[in-house]
Amino acid sequence: MNKVVHVAAAAIFGADGRLLISKRPAHVHQGGLWEFPGGKVEPGETVSEALCRELQEELGIVTEQYSPLIRIPYSYPDKTVLLDVWRVIRFSGKPVGCEGQALKWLDTQELDAAAFPAANRPIIDALLLPDRYMITGPSIDDADYLNRFERALKAGIQMVQFRANHSFQSALLEKSIELCRRYRALLILNDSLELASEFDVDGIHLTSKQLVSIEADTLRAWRETKEKKRNKVWIGASCHNEAELKRATELGANYASLSPIQKTGSHPDTAALGMDRFRYLVDKASIPVFALGGMSMNSTEQVIQYGGQGIAAISAFWEPHELEKLSDAACEDSSVG
Repeated sequence: MNKVVHVAAAAIFGADGRLLISKRPAHVHQGGLWEFPGGKVEPGETVSEALCRELQEELGIVTEQYSPLIRIPYSYPDKTVLLDVWRVIRFSGKPVGCEGQALKWLDTQELDAAAFPAANRPIIDALLLPDRYMITGPSIDDADYLNRFERALKAGIQMVQFRANHSFQSALLEKSIELCRRYRALLILNDSLELASEFDVDGIHLTSKQLVSIEADTLRAWRETKEKKRNKVWIGASCHNEAELKRATELGANYASLSPIQKTGSHPDTAALGMDRFRYLVDKASIPVFALGGMSMNSTEQVIQYGGQGIAAISAFWEPHELEKLSDAACEDSSVG
């Protein structure tokens, strides 16, 4: 078995919101490809110490504020790595290629997974995904549904899971898609591949039953067909344990939701995983993972510190009184620097 190389890497954002990437030298492993700056964690170092040291040596900057983004265990034919990736949002100094490497600033939407080592691709997904994922909930009627839906988008929700059911109406899905386009949000459909093929949705969210029954070739073919019409198709999966997270990764899912983290009124007899178990399972996954079940607005930061992408929820975003907190948080963020 190959020795695991622990690497501390950084997604570095400038004051203008753009992201810094660097090119690997031609003579090294995966040479010539772009990467997120960083390097090996040396014996006796903590990950944060290695991160700060590597960015000082490679780029000549002093790291001042950073938070966990994602940890990715990945095996190449000749090498096994653990990418410990952090989001750097404040630093001092001007980045330069201290080792002669080329640097480039770009918007996250310009990231091209094909230009990076395969192990870096979940990092790109983590950077493109938001930290809050709304799941549509119950409503009195269509007008109430659309009112709740648009209110959430106005409050800053950037990703929505549309849950179809036995009373599904195509007109309601079409209007939801239109609203998401207007507010530049992703709309992910929780239903069959066939229905997802009929509408201009951004992706599909597989249920745990679909996760077990669907064939990898079937899902791959659906994605390839869908991507002929759009640049990026998202595949998510509902997971409840380590085996399901592994299955989601094997199928090529971009992300997963893991539940229930806390006990919920809708599933009172289901044992909650708790945050420690969440961290353990996320640490073994190699895709972004949202925490679902009993999550509130205040849970987001804790979930991120525990290695998660963020929170997925119905009531935290669907209920008007909860959305007021989201709107207030958005206003505070926009007023900072």
